Order: sequence, then C-alpha cells, then structure tokens
Amino acid sequence: MSKILNQWKWVLGYALLITIPVSCRTYNDAIGQYYGALSQGRFDEAATQLDRNKFLRYGRNKLLLLMEKGKTAFLQGRYQESNLYFNEADSFLERGRRNKVWDQTLGILVNPAMQQYAGEDFEKLLIHYYKALNYLQLHQTEDAVVEARRISLSNYELNDRKKDKTNKYSNDAFALIMQGIIYESAGDKNNAFISYRNATDVFLRQPDKTYYNTPIPGQLQEDLLRTAYQLGFTTELSYYEKELGRKYSPVKESDGGEVVIFWENGLAPVKVENNFFFTITERGPGNFMFTNPDQTIFIPFDFKLTSSDAGNRLKGLEAFRVAFPKYEEQPLYYTGGHVQVNDTNNIPIPLEQVENINQLAFSTLQERFLKEMALTLARMAVKKLAEHEVKKDNESLGQAVNLLGLLTEKADTRNWQSLPHTIYYSRVPLKKGANKLSLTLSGAHGNKTVTLDVAGNGGLQTIHYSSLQKS
Repeated sequence: MSKILNQWKWVLGYALLITIPVSCRTYNDAIGQYYGALSQGRFDEAATQLDRNKFLRYGRNKLLLLMEKGKTAFLQGRYQESNLYFNEADSFLERGRRNKVWDQTLGILVNPAMQQYAGEDFEKLLIHYYKALNYLQLHQTEDAVVEARRISLSNYELNDRKKDKTNKYSNDAFALIMQGIIYESAGDKNNAFISYRNATDVFLRQPDKTYYNTPIPGQLQEDLLRTAYQLGFTTELSYYEKELGRKYSPVKESDGGEVVIFWENGLAPVKVENNFFFTITERGPGNFMFTNPDQTIFIPFDFKLTSSDAGNRLKGLEAFRVAFPKYEEQPLYYTGGHVQVNDTNNIPIPLEQVENINQLAFSTLQERFLKEMALTLARMAVKKLAEHEVKKDNESLGQAVNLLGLLTEKADTRNWQSLPHTIYYSRVPLKKGANKLSLTLSGAHGNKTVTLDVAGNGGLQTIHYSSLQKS
C-alpha cells in the first residue's frame, strides 16, 4: 500500500500543477484572439496571434499549431510557407506519438487533453487537400501528384483501421474528387477516371447517394462520364450512365481550358465540454455496466485498465461525473453561391457542396462515442479505485485524490478550428487569355460578389476563395 501512496502523491502533485492553467477553459477559449481575428478575415493579425499564443506552444499541441499556421499562411496566399508547416505536420503524423507510454499514462491518470493531439481522421486527409492546392497555385504539378498518391495511401490506411465499415468514416469522397482533379491537371486522364469512379462509388454505396450530408455532385458525375468517354471506356460509360440515371453528351472543349473554383464557407464546429453522470451496475454475474440515471445508455465495463475484481469494488458507488467533448456548430453567414464568367448573359454556374466538414465532425464523433466513452469511464474507475484504496490508509490523501479527480476531469476540446464549415466547388470554362469570374455568395444577411481574375492557358487550373465569417 505504501507503493500506491507514493505513486499517488507524485501523480497528485504533478497533475495539480499542470491542470491549474487549463481547468476552466476550452481549447476555443485558449485560442480566442487568434480565432476571432481569423473569423473576421484579419489573416495577418491571426498569424501574429498564433505566434504569441503560449498554449499552442505546449508540445502536446504541436500538430494543432502546425495545422493552424499552415492554414493561416494558405489564407494569406503564402503557399510555399503554408506547405512548410503542412509538410512538418505530415512528418509529425508519420512519426507517430513519442513517449507513448507516458502519453497514455497522462490520458488515464489526468485527462486526454494532456496527451499529444493526434488529429481527427478527416483532418489528416484535409492536410493533403491544402498541400495539393498550394502546389497547384505554385505550378508545382509533380508535387501535387505526389499528394494525389498519398491520398490513396491515407484512404487505404483508414480502410484498414475501420474493419467494420458499416456507417463508419472509412473513405473520403472529397479526397478522391480532389485526387481526380490533381491527375487531370497533370494530364493523367486514366488515373483521373479511376479517382472519379472511386469517389462516385462512395456515394452510390449510400442508400440515398448522399455522403455525410453531401449529395453526389453533378460535376463529379460529369467528370466521371467525360473521362470514361474520352478514354474509350464504353462499358464503364454505359454502366455509370445507368447507375446515375443520365446520358453523357460530349461538349466542345474551351480554348482557354477550365478552372476549378473551391469556395470554403464558414468555420468548422468547435468542441465544448459535455457532462454525463454514471453509476455502475451488474447485469448478470460479473457483467458490470456503466449506466446513466435514466438508464438509456449501457456501456460494458472495460477491465483492461483495472483488476478483475474492480467491478465488485465499484458496485454501489455513488453517481460520478464524466466529461466528454461535443461539437457546437458555428452559424453560417452565406448558404449558397454561383459563378458568372466574363460578365456574359450565360446561365450562372452553381457552386456545389463537395465536403460538409461540419457534418463529418458531428458524425465521426458519434461513431466512436461508445468506444471512447468506455475508455473515459474506465479512466474514472481507475481514479475512483485509487481514491478508495488511498482512503483506507490516509483519509487526507484520499480526499486530495478525490480533489484531483474533480479538477482533472476535463474533456479534450481540441480540434482544427480554422477548417471551413463546408467546401463547395464548380468547374468553369475559360477563353484564351484574361477571364473575369464573378463569384456571388448569398445568405440571409444579403449577397456578396467577389471578382476573380484567371488567365486561360488551355489546361485545368484551380483557385480558391474563403468566407470564414461566423456571424
């Protein structure tokens, strides 16, 4: 028992020290000045606030700092600098967590917010999107193609980890669409077709052809059928015409080529803390379950972190609080848009939703709720057992352990907050030479028109525009 006492004296002292600065605020609070400047389009000020932010300098937040700096530089049009940060973020993810044992110990004894941030699965894939866009803006097509290949590797890795793919985020349709655009920009229509086909199949596997609240884009359908036609893949063309319920009609290519416009709208949701209250109950001999007061949630007791008799020792324990993250959606200023080319009287080209990051965030958190809540509850059980054991020998230290549990029961509210709420895109034909595109955004508060200049060069180009207002 003296060994337990000594361990908890050390853990108590360290944990109290590191939790005092963060015990009453969320991640959004910690980066508030940066986030406020970013959301109002003051990108230079946002970059300055990032450099001044001490919280993001903690080693556990390194990935977040790199992603935020990469995104801010992207918004400033500093594409080369942006990729320096994103490449470092990529390398960080490839190396994986260092000191894993210590990292996991902090997560168990203190809370997950003290662990190194490892990124959401969709955040990792979006790093490739930004890197590819940066390379395309810099006319470094070969480097963009490398990112296209890495999208495949990332999707394979995601598929391997999600063995049960039913209603799980195991492939990213937008990443595959982006991959196809990159290959087309490099003149590789065969690989572009494969990417468009794979993206289309992701949508078609869904009962309503909608993927995380994103309907299958008409532009994706057109790109798939067009590349199949151009490559002479008549069997594939007929198959997908039938599956999509549309007939492909070839159109004359524009002399100036085309441009794909990406519009990033709004801001991704932020994480806040959500409190649950649980007790432990026995449903059959040795079958211990955590349940909430109205018994609408039952989560099996995970004995991996505790001894085999832990359930018996915790039975009858008073209800205890568990902190778990939840997302809060950020309001949208604009809800739609279209593009007009060269001030002509042609029908405006609509901007289509291609990735709903807001929905992805909510859905993927819900998908892993039971698994992560089970781990969170097991962590609380470890704390409660330690409190119970320590109290037997030292009432004061036992009360201190209880205080530690209260102070350190925090949800991990970190996420990549400069991501957009939704990404839209449109493919626009160009004439040779100068082109003026009018991008009109619409919403309940009115419309806004932005002019974008593009020189038609006969190839496929990409440009982007961000409207990150949160109110």
